[in-house]
Amino acid sequence: MTYEVAIVADDLTGAGDTAVRFAEAGWPTLLRLGGDRPGDGGGGGDDGGVRVVAVTTDSRARPDAEAADLVRDATARLLRGGVTHLFKKVDSTLRGPVRAETDAMLDALAPGTVALVCPAFPAVGRTVVDGVLLVDGRPVAETAVGRDPVTPVAVSHLPTLLDAPLVRLDPQGTPASWAAAVRAADSRTVVLDAAGDEDLDRIARTVADLGEQALAVGSAGLAGPLAARWRPREAHAPAGRPGPAPDGDAAGTALVVVTSLHDASRAQAAALAAHGAEHLRPTARDLTDADAWAGFLDRVGKAAAGRPGTLLLSTPDRGATAVDPGLVARRLSDAAAHALAAGAAAGLVATGGDGARAVLERLGGTGIRLYGTVEPGVPLGVVVGGTAAGLPVATKAGGFGSPDVLIKAAEAVRTERSHR
Repeated sequence: MTYEVAIVADDLTGAGDTAVRFAEAGWPTLLRLGGDRPGDGGGGGDDGGVRVVAVTTDSRARPDAEAADLVRDATARLLRGGVTHLFKKVDSTLRGPVRAETDAMLDALAPGTVALVCPAFPAVGRTVVDGVLLVDGRPVAETAVGRDPVTPVAVSHLPTLLDAPLVRLDPQGTPASWAAAVRAADSRTVVLDAAGDEDLDRIARTVADLGEQALAVGSAGLAGPLAARWRPREAHAPAGRPGPAPDGDAAGTALVVVTSLHDASRAQAAALAAHGAEHLRPTARDLTDADAWAGFLDRVGKAAAGRPGTLLLSTPDRGATAVDPGLVARRLSDAAAHALAAGAAAGLVATGGDGARAVLERLGGTGIRLYGTVEPGVPLGVVVGGTAAGLPVATKAGGFGSPDVLIKAAEAVRTERSHR
């Protein structure tokens, strides 16, 4: 099978929130956990008519050279598969080795290709004005993102960060004139402003006019208008919801796993706990001592077997432990698998890219078939493959979401199970 659109993201939740914009526009869409070719980790090679695939290089926290190699290799494989359109998904706050990954993707494309970079996602408060990336109106470096413990962003001015010119697209112009402005910059990479959705649509129209000479680089904000502007080779029926799920209990546990250290995710977890979720949070000793961890798993199993409406598993308090984030993600993924094995599951909500991947891989999942959103930036779908195949799942990046998003996500997966 040849995909028409391939999204190359640097983490799982970002791949999901971007890919779902295509699903909502009627493109059959799959988020892959493993592999970037047809049949790689998608369930026996049967992609069920998928036309848009999202893959992740898991490179956001990697050194520039390593991240670049991962992106270059993934892009080359997708191109050999005959993909028509490529989209480089980056974090809407530009965390990670964005410049190195963009350059690497350009390396794999035809000479003369220009990267049009705009990480704006106005629906969740991310905008670019005069080349400055803003989060809810504040320069990104002055927000919590500037203090991110893994990938802090110290520069808010994107032309400076990416060593690329800012190109302004005249709202009174045409796609041809906008494309000409991009070419006139005579640069491999250009930065574009977007304060609203109409600006993102202007960028999408420019990308479409440039065709193979353009590489779109952005977040889920830009993916929406691209899904509308790129034309499929053949007509598709609306993506819709997948077929019937395995037997399950709609009244069972909605399991919410929060591995992100972002302040927003912690506040959302606190709101979910205050809403009545049973909240279990391991201590540093639980995470590092085998006997203590066995005791924590026992508590998780009893809570799941007791079938609370929602069971919340989250990381220890920030600063309370120096435990490696990778170990935390693995431990919480084991706890999630233990919970799902101990009680009837209504659905799964996973927050934080590395943690979401760890949970799904621990369950043997190979992908997520996407079809909708809980709210902007929070995709909803079903697990493909593994012991949780057919289980409703929502994923969320750490910094995304309204204060009550985890409450809504838990209700969404439970409602989805009751409808299937």
